[in-house]
Amino acid sequence: MQAPRRFIHRALSHLPAPLAEFILFGLKMAWSCLFGAAMLALLIVTHLFWPADAPLYRYDFLFAAAVTIQILMLLTRLESLEEARVIFLYHVVGTAMEIFKTHMGSWTYPEAALIRLGEVPLFTGFMYACVGSFIARASRVMDLRYTHYPPLWATVGLAILIYVNFFTHHYVVDIRYLLFAGIGGLFWRTWIVFRVDKVDRKMPFLLANFLTAFFLWVSENIGTLTKTWTYPGQETWHLVSLHKLGAWALLLVLSFVMVSLVIRPKAP
Repeated sequence: MQAPRRFIHRALSHLPAPLAEFILFGLKMAWSCLFGAAMLALLIVTHLFWPADAPLYRYDFLFAAAVTIQILMLLTRLESLEEARVIFLYHVVGTAMEIFKTHMGSWTYPEAALIRLGEVPLFTGFMYACVGSFIARASRVMDLRYTHYPPLWATVGLAILIYVNFFTHHYVVDIRYLLFAGIGGLFWRTWIVFRVDKVDRKMPFLLANFLTAFFLWVSENIGTLTKTWTYPGQETWHLVSLHKLGAWALLLVLSFVMVSLVIRPKAP
């Protein structure tokens, strides 16, 4: 990996420092999204080119491809064992929620699959794991540290409430606005300190959460555009409701907390 790094730094050294740092930031973020980008690329390619009469269902291929990518990333040390643990934990949590949500009709998977639990093809757990993988990889690639990070007991309690509400709001009052207030109360002083090159930069945790939720919303639109999953009323494709940004913001806080159980947040 040293040769590509040296090449990138040499190429950027001829640019104005702010521009070079901005480009390097984009490259590091893309590197952190490696697993998620690979999965999105597979959704697009298989949607466009997967034969209708293929002996292997598209969803089953996506599952096999995701497992293969994970193995290759571990063997080539592009992913650490800690990151793999986060991905496994996220796969379990995400699959459990998928089984419930599809049962409630929140969304559906219109294609057939052999590798599935109920109506949920098992590659979907990897789509959730992409989020955990991004946070875990960014923690290493960007050397993430946090100011005024809330105590573990408080974040874990909030994460449990968020996860439970994804289930219970189908039966009782949706408390998402109370959860948003809880997130604001816990994290309003928290800043993420990161290092692009040689200088520490920082960003409010809440702003980072919103921006990441927006990019996940964009990714979700790719998922529905490729008909990998569909929401009620999407017989003709249209943008996923911006209301989903709130759900992604909640899920991201849950993700941060899950990652923090494996990779503990560091102070600057």
